[in-house]
Amino acid sequence: MALAEERIYTIDDIYELPEGQRAELIDGKMFMMAPPSRMHQQIISELNYRITDYIKKKQGGCEVYPAPFAVFLNADHRNYVEPDISVICDKDKLDEKGCNGAPDWVIEIVSPSSRQMDYYRKLYKYQNAGVREYWIIDKEKNRIVVHQFEKEAGEEYTFEDVIPVGIYEDFRIDFKEIDI
Repeated sequence: MALAEERIYTIDDIYELPEGQRAELIDGKMFMMAPPSRMHQQIISELNYRITDYIKKKQGGCEVYPAPFAVFLNADHRNYVEPDISVICDKDKLDEKGCNGAPDWVIEIVSPSSRQMDYYRKLYKYQNAGVREYWIIDKEKNRIVVHQFEKEAGEEYTFEDVIPVGIYEDFRIDFKEIDI
């Protein structure tokens, strides 16, 4: 008896989803996304504000995009993600559809349905696609894991820590000030 072939999904399948339904593609496999919690959105809002404020004050050239924002990681039709926060410094990667290639800094806020994806699948994909820095924020475990792929370094912090941002020399985020 022949095994059923697993379907390979593409970006076209993402665009054909019903209005309001979100999914991501990793190597042609589709992963449906659950709606985020209020706390999840609070963390995104706080971080988006702090990062954008820092870049504006420094008159920097990077742009910050909170989810939903399309990231076409490998410039192919089989990998599509919507990081919770994407920071892109190379504006040539940006077009009207989103980011073509790896953002410089990606932040994912873990939810119960995304734990495996954020800690394993996306970690591997982001590292191999050329993301410079990847933060995994896990409120339930009081943990922020920071991967600085260029330095091949990983650090673990709590919500009581001040965390240095690796892609900027003088930027730190004090998680005690994050109102959640």
